[in-house]
Amino acid sequence: MADEQRFRSEQLEEALAKQDVAGVAFALRNDIVIVPRLVAGKRQEEQVRVFGVEGSDKRVLLLFSSAEAYAAMVPNEKIRQVMVYDGPRLLAFLEAHLPVLEGVFFDIAGPHTMQAEPQDLLDALRA
Repeated sequence: MADEQRFRSEQLEEALAKQDVAGVAFALRNDIVIVPRLVAGKRQEEQVRVFGVEGSDKRVLLLFSSAEAYAAMVPNEKIRQVMVYDGPRLLAFLEAHLPVLEGVFFDIAGPHTMQAEPQDLLDALRA
């Protein structure tokens, strides 16, 4: 049960269910978010997995309220790894990668998907 709670943000789940933009920002600043981890061979680096945009060199950042929400997006992948990020860590990632990010999606497999502009998310984390 403790591990299950470690990979879930009830605050973020509730804000997404209500489609509450301010609530999502609050949850990201004060709780955790689940970030897909890039699985690359035997390397053990903790790298965020971003997703390509067809026909573009831009990337999309997918964030999740729980490890289960990520698994719902990639049900056929045998290896699904995630990392737990807090507000400062997510802020640092966005600051470092803002020029290549085209969008941010939350719980993209549903049922309460939301989208944000990377700059808007950065501004919300800085507030």
